[in-house]
Amino acid sequence: MSLLELSGVDKKFRGLHALSDVEMSVSEGEIVGVIGPNGAGKTTLFNVICGALKPDSGSVRFSGTDVTGRKPETIARRGMVRTFQLMRPFASMTVAENVSLAAQHHTRGAARLRDHATEVVARVGLEEWAHRPATELPTAGLKRLELARALAARPRVLLLDEVLAGLLPAEREPVLDLLAELREQDGTTLVFIEHIMAAVMRLSDRVLVLDQGAVLATGTPDEVTADPRVIDAYLGEEPTTDADA
Repeated sequence: MSLLELSGVDKKFRGLHALSDVEMSVSEGEIVGVIGPNGAGKTTLFNVICGALKPDSGSVRFSGTDVTGRKPETIARRGMVRTFQLMRPFASMTVAENVSLAAQHHTRGAARLRDHATEVVARVGLEEWAHRPATELPTAGLKRLELARALAARPRVLLLDEVLAGLLPAEREPVLDLLAELREQDGTTLVFIEHIMAAVMRLSDRVLVLDQGAVLATGTPDEVTADPRVIDAYLGEEPTTDADA
């Protein structure tokens, strides 16, 4: 049985078909990349999965339970957590305090909460920033903090919305290593939206391609990048060289 399954998901905005009959399944421990042109519906897809948007039709099932249209906090407490493209930490809090706040629904007791936050902050490489205001972090640090806040909730499924965007090539490698570690060591299931094809090729077991709100193709990275429809709709926009790694 799939851990995450979408069936016939449709979503319109004032007549614009943002998602059209989307079918998607993700097995436990799998890493699935989601790619497609700008405006293809990728972030709308995540918003529907996590409960920020209710689909006009279709269903979202997580761990065998229909979670269609449930509140994001309810879905997150069940173990499906997402990151956002725009990082908005609480400016009045330190890095560690931001992470502690994200962990409160899953970790009880002040000492355990503090220890868990310290562990997560270290895991994403922000130990030196732990007690500094989150607003002092550079872009790469903010990306790591966004990831830390998601990890603090102990996710079974982690939805990553362009977690590498804005990072320099040298800054991407540790993040990619951490994502691979989450699956290998923790068994975390990952679904990630990404434009950097070298990262998609490196991490993904399978890739789902969206175009104009519909699933254009799905398959292994090699299968998808060799598909003429995908090349025409998306890959022709941007080279997939190691320069983007």
